[in-house]
Amino acid sequence: MRLMKRAFISLAILVAICLGGYFVYNMAYANGEAVGYETGHSVGHEAGYSLGKEEGYVLGKEDGYVLGKEDGYDEGYVSGEREGYGKGYVSGEADGYRLGKTDGYEDGYDEGIEAGLGHGYTLRDPAYEEAVAFLREDKTDKNEYIEATYVCSHFARDVCNNAEVEGLRCAFIEMRYSDGGHSIIAFNTIDKGLVYFEPQSDMIAKPVIGKRWYQCKEPPPGYYYAEPVYDDTIMDILVIW
Repeated sequence: MRLMKRAFISLAILVAICLGGYFVYNMAYANGEAVGYETGHSVGHEAGYSLGKEEGYVLGKEDGYVLGKEDGYDEGYVSGEREGYGKGYVSGEADGYRLGKTDGYEDGYDEGIEAGLGHGYTLRDPAYEEAVAFLREDKTDKNEYIEATYVCSHFARDVCNNAEVEGLRCAFIEMRYSDGGHSIIAFNTIDKGLVYFEPQSDMIAKPVIGKRWYQCKEPPPGYYYAEPVYDDTIMDILVIW
């Protein structure tokens, strides 16, 4: 009995020791885990922060570059467009002014010539045959003579105007008599000099001061001009260009 009691006590002590060690182990484990967590967390935080910061920096730089480039481009485009518009406007205005001034001068010059001369044609002296051909095509001689309404001066005026349309320089000729006068036309031809024509018939004439007008005309063969009842002696010849 005494031996069994000792064995029981020994066993109880052993169990107590094991339980105590178990509790101590658990307590120590918990304390070590807490301390290890804090230490590991601190070290891991620093390591993770460093690694995360490095990777985040790279990613942030890339994203920031793209976004910054887009924003910067937009802002730069607006500013550049505004500044470029101002410079372009000044440059364009200067170029446009020079070109407009040149074109405007040419247009204004042509208009001024037309207003100053009464027409916009560049007139030239024709050759004799060219003048004859023009009169042959011109229909003024077909107009009807109407006393006090459409007379010799109107015939001469219309032929001169029609010649200018064709670019030919034509003179309005006024002959003065002692008691009246008569109007004809003339071309200063480049091959035969000043040649006179009667615009009512397109016939050639050679007016001479002191000579009667009816005697200065050159009628076609078989035709002659009768002596008028009035004195048509030429007292003066005015050549008006």
